[in-house]
Amino acid sequence: MIATKGYAAPAAKTSLAPFNFERREPGPHDVQFDILYCGVCHSDLHQVEDEWGNGLFPMVPGHEIVGRVTKVGSHVTKFKVGDLAGVGCLVDSCRKCENCTDGLEQYCLNGMSGTYNGYEQDKKTPTYGGYSNLIVVDEAYTLKVSEKLDLAAVAPLLCAGITTYSPLRHWKVGKGHKVAVLGLGGLGHMAVKFAVSFGAEVTMLSTSPSKKADAEKLGAHHFLLTTNPDNLKAAAGSFDFIIDTVSAEHDYNVYLGLLKTSGAMICVGAPPTPSVISSFSLILGRKTLAGSMIGGIEETQEMLDYCAEHNIVSDIELIDMNYIQKAYERMLKADVRYRFVIDMATL
Repeated sequence: MIATKGYAAPAAKTSLAPFNFERREPGPHDVQFDILYCGVCHSDLHQVEDEWGNGLFPMVPGHEIVGRVTKVGSHVTKFKVGDLAGVGCLVDSCRKCENCTDGLEQYCLNGMSGTYNGYEQDKKTPTYGGYSNLIVVDEAYTLKVSEKLDLAAVAPLLCAGITTYSPLRHWKVGKGHKVAVLGLGGLGHMAVKFAVSFGAEVTMLSTSPSKKADAEKLGAHHFLLTTNPDNLKAAAGSFDFIIDTVSAEHDYNVYLGLLKTSGAMICVGAPPTPSVISSFSLILGRKTLAGSMIGGIEETQEMLDYCAEHNIVSDIELIDMNYIQKAYERMLKADVRYRFVIDMATL
């Protein structure tokens, strides 16, 4: 076993603190790498607070992980020592079910292994995430990272990036489409970047007038302040797609009204409580309310390669490990442009 140091929540709703634990020695198909940067996802906060239930403690969060390979197993073919590598939201899956064989490991019918707050495929060994100095992952679930881009700004692509890239690709969003992005945060700013890059006409939907300038800098063609009823009325029936990135409570019915006939609203945010949706919001216009998670391994690699080719990264604020509680507090206030990333050299 390999002695590993990290930061963990000892129990639900407690502050993170230094935590020593062990990782497995690399097997024949494993890649070991030193973690250089780890993004801070809003779901990290949800899970250390146990807001989604079934939390496994002590919990080492972090699933936006990039670093440099230090050891590879004897059968590894994709990586060599010194390569850059990344790990996103999952580290394994059953590999046998219909979804796994179709490249949809994130929807594994037998339960994928989350990078943290989950279990390995033996269903008994807890997984620990990227708020740590190193990680060991099967090469089939390890991603190649380009040397071209700012590595710290690449880290959030492993969650925020693929979470928005995947639905845009699945719904074949591109030139000729009018797309609205609801919420300008860690997910929203990546949705804008990708939708614009794919050739869509992009409108930012926000409750904050101050986000207008930022939306335009990110490439959005239009900005709609949703607290103004006249704006909503004028925009009714305007969009082919809405990417809903909001994780706070909000009225889906209001935004469904902005879709064209046969339009789709795709939820990638995760509000903490159920929402009431009128059937008429869907029936009157053959509209779709859908959800999407991260992508599979092949699609995540595709996204990373696309970002390297088109020079797309996240907008980040680099922090020290001991700043994490303050970062969580600021994240709750939407006081970050647009993703915190931990410099793991400060661990």
